[in-house]
Amino acid sequence: MTNALRAIFPSPDHDHERCASAAIAHAEAQCAARAQRLTPMRRQVLQALLSSHKPLGAYEIIDRLAQKTRPAPITIYRALDFLRENGLVHRIESRNAYVACVHNHGGDDLVVFLICESCGAVGEAPGGAAAEALKASSRAAGFSPRSPLIEIAGICSHCRKR
Repeated sequence: MTNALRAIFPSPDHDHERCASAAIAHAEAQCAARAQRLTPMRRQVLQALLSSHKPLGAYEIIDRLAQKTRPAPITIYRALDFLRENGLVHRIESRNAYVACVHNHGGDDLVVFLICESCGAVGEAPGGAAAEALKASSRAAGFSPRSPLIEIAGICSHCRKR
């Protein structure tokens, strides 16, 4: 298992605080490099997604942020749109939910999600050679993929050991 996947499928000795702090630092750097603002609400939404390694829907994010005040759904969706446009979150279509992204990849790079059917955790794996084959097939068909994502359901190594 790669280090990137180990961070998404945490082991018993996983330092989640360090993981989340690194992701926030990555987001700050990405926004600074693009002259974008990581507003307090955008940061809170990202932190809610980083609080677990499981994808969250917009209303689950609202529930997590509702400790002080309950944000309006449109506020959350706008923050998610910004985070998604800047490569800081991905939408897991099959779950209608979002997961934080700490990888530095291009918007047209193939992203492979490994979704554990047991614990619900989501890992992000590089597309590698499969990406090139899919891009070539798409071009040959005259098709331009907008968001090249693949979702693979299965059981993570942590759950297999139980």
